[in-house]
Amino acid sequence: MDAPTTTSSAGSDGSGGNSGDWGWFSPSRNPAEEQTRVPDRQSDERTPSRPVNPIRPVGTGADRRTSAEPGPASGPGVGARPASGPAADRPAADRPAANRSAADRSAGGPAVTGHEEHQRPDEAAPVPQDVRPGPDPRFAVPETASPDAILLRRTMAEIEPISDKVTSYFYAMLFVHHPELRPLFPAAMDAQRDRLFKAMLTAARLVDDDDILTEFLSRLGRGHRKYGTQPEHYPAVGESLIDALTRYAVTTWSDEAEAAWVRAYTKFSQIMIDAAAEDELVAPAWWQAEVVGHELRTPDIAVITVRPDQPYPFLAGQYASLETPWWPRVWRHYSFASAPRPDGLLSFHVKAVPAGWVSSALVHRARPGDVIRLGPPAGSMTVDHSSDNGLLCLGGGTGIAPIKALVEDVADHGRQRAVEVFYGARSDHDLYDIDTMLRLAHKHPWLAVRPVVSDGPTNGLSGRLPDAVRQYGPWNAFDAYLSGPPGLIRSGVDTLMGIGIPSHRIRHDSIEELAAAAE
Repeated sequence: MDAPTTTSSAGSDGSGGNSGDWGWFSPSRNPAEEQTRVPDRQSDERTPSRPVNPIRPVGTGADRRTSAEPGPASGPGVGARPASGPAADRPAADRPAANRSAADRSAGGPAVTGHEEHQRPDEAAPVPQDVRPGPDPRFAVPETASPDAILLRRTMAEIEPISDKVTSYFYAMLFVHHPELRPLFPAAMDAQRDRLFKAMLTAARLVDDDDILTEFLSRLGRGHRKYGTQPEHYPAVGESLIDALTRYAVTTWSDEAEAAWVRAYTKFSQIMIDAAAEDELVAPAWWQAEVVGHELRTPDIAVITVRPDQPYPFLAGQYASLETPWWPRVWRHYSFASAPRPDGLLSFHVKAVPAGWVSSALVHRARPGDVIRLGPPAGSMTVDHSSDNGLLCLGGGTGIAPIKALVEDVADHGRQRAVEVFYGARSDHDLYDIDTMLRLAHKHPWLAVRPVVSDGPTNGLSGRLPDAVRQYGPWNAFDAYLSGPPGLIRSGVDTLMGIGIPSHRIRHDSIEELAAAAE
């Protein structure tokens, strides 16, 4: 994700966010048909040069052992095999877990453990000369990078151009060798491949930053509970991952690289397992929620109200993943359209988009009495109630839903902070929630609501939403919140920074997930 100048949440329109939902066990975008396949074996692809044995299972935090320090990546140049001989010639205790025989592993030995969606500022360091430049700065290696981090980034830089083949092969091997895991995944696997690579890339880039890495992977671990993920599933995933990397990282793979990946994956999976185990003590994996209200505001936008089967704690500005009974194991993210209510009801604004399986089902098929499932709340686009700054809110389309929740949250806390809302749409007809927003403005003198229409005549402001913001201000005493389509977020951030709002005071939906999961 972007550098930590913003915090992310999730939008409506079926948009996604930083919820811990994209990773090894995330749902696919299109459940129309089975897409899993074994990639074509072309001449530039090679079979692993040695067997890839199972990674030793990991347990919960209570089962951890003190980790051995990773050895230096001091082997031969990129692509060369170690001069000391194959891994099989080493003593069992010195070989990576993926290379040990069953007898070696049964003899025991400590688990190797070590050390979200945020680029770190120090990742702008130049790429060392011995590393093939990646297609973008994501693969730049900081000068302070550990030997393992360098090896991981080299591998990721090599496989990035063929990431679709790598992830296809990974899932094919996973399902061939562990068919019992197939029910954890949706029918189609197209977008799933992209999510795996993004999760691998993010974790590999953060391997030296324990705090951010733990935050990112903990969210994944908690989010994966709703798929039925168990600790014993992680070794199978790790084995298939090493198998795929061994096959496709032709020039950068070595015994040292494999050992680094085994150490890293053991560490990654342990963080996720521990987070899931801790979360299990305080929250269910999902909530059942009955639809109690379904109001069609436009032909393709519905306001849906649900009643959870047990208390559902969340904060205004957060979001939840939803699963419908019509598309099992396919989850989409929707922001809460209100602050927490005394009656415990939850509201969402959903827009049916073309080929949007979940959004279309919620808008056109769901009715009162239907039961959906809710994942845990997530997101950090929330109000800092210790600050006296005003709130500058830009909401486009159904992105007005979390903005409305933030306004209610400010009202509930009783502090009269200035709140300026710019509500954008293509036409007056698309301002489906303008009456609600204007009623809130009439009730609260500290709130101003300005509708902005980009196409056609209007009683409000005309033009693009970010351009309208420039006409007002100054905004130096405001924190900014943006919610809506990816294009709005990008242009809005540029505009806000251009008029002097520092980046650390801009909060918005996750752009990558908005673009990837808008259905």
